[in-house]
Amino acid sequence: MDRLGSFSSDPSDKPPCRGCSSYLMEPYIKCAECGPPPFFLCLQCFTRGFEYKKHQSDHTYEIMTSDFPVLDPSWTAQEEMALLEAVMDCGFGNWQDVANQMCTKTKEECEKHYMKHFINNPLFASTLRNLKQAEEAKTADTAIPFLSLKMAVVDIYHSRLKERQRRKKIIRDHGLINLRKFQLMERRYPKEVQDLYETMRRFARIVGPVEHDKFIESHALEFELRREIKRLQEYRTAGITNFCSARTYDHLKKTREEERLKRTMLSEVLQYIQDSSACQQWLRRQADIDSGLSPSVSMASNSGRRSAPPLNLTGLPGTEKLNEKEKELCQMVRLVPGAYLEYKSALLNECNKQGGLRLAQARALIKIDVNKTRKIYDFLIREGHITKA
Repeated sequence: MDRLGSFSSDPSDKPPCRGCSSYLMEPYIKCAECGPPPFFLCLQCFTRGFEYKKHQSDHTYEIMTSDFPVLDPSWTAQEEMALLEAVMDCGFGNWQDVANQMCTKTKEECEKHYMKHFINNPLFASTLRNLKQAEEAKTADTAIPFLSLKMAVVDIYHSRLKERQRRKKIIRDHGLINLRKFQLMERRYPKEVQDLYETMRRFARIVGPVEHDKFIESHALEFELRREIKRLQEYRTAGITNFCSARTYDHLKKTREEERLKRTMLSEVLQYIQDSSACQQWLRRQADIDSGLSPSVSMASNSGRRSAPPLNLTGLPGTEKLNEKEKELCQMVRLVPGAYLEYKSALLNECNKQGGLRLAQARALIKIDVNKTRKIYDFLIREGHITKA
């Protein structure tokens, strides 16, 4: 039976017990005859004489534990690893916080041990001469035989600490500490540059922060120049030779696009609508809205005139995207589902930007009949989609 040490105090880093599949807590048992892979058992399964396939209860075994001294007789290997973890978490010099995290040593003990064995210890020198001098200079209070296995444990944790420091340096140099601010800065780029930035992020640690930023900015400038060249080529094809004509051309192009979208939406409505009277009424109302007049709606009044019948939504595009309450709203205010969804999206986006929305802002945003705007605004407030400013 041997007494060996594990390389990690985290049970999730070790394979589970072959008997009960639980995390292994020190001390635990390793079969010396089975493997590879190694055959581990917890103390409970070992005392029950657990056997599995070729493993027999009478096999020789090893006790895996870190309860043995490495550099100092009063410090176990587990405490050495806990000290390194605490220094990494709390920072060098914060000995009170290190001691609080360890719970087994005082502030003075932690500082003295770390300075003696990890800072001023000649055993960590890189030359064989220093190692030989350190062996000869060891005194009785540190009379622990120098073993490569024990040094390997410390080397593993030193390499882990160096890797963590390297990653922290990358995060600090590239300004990734405030991730939300970093993500907002990314959004200023067009989508093509954002995709490139996401692809090249993994190489940022190789070229350095300044070179990486220059690379991204140069490609952003390239995309901007390509877009500008394409726009100038469009002007040249259209016979435009000065910027004044270009502004007029852009304005007319935008107007044509808006008219095309209106015609497309109107054709979809006329294709699916079944109620001819409702179709004619909708056309008149849209004509009034486009001309800037109040839409002519036959509403109930004190004179006894009857209100317009609810709009028939059968076959209208976008009806399947509405819930029952939204369908009822569109029927009562006689609003096609496509227009309602567009107005709803615009109000939600503005509310999210401003943190709230007033009725006057809603009227200025969607520019339809004020009574319809109020009904849509009140409905969205009542359903909890937007909040009042």
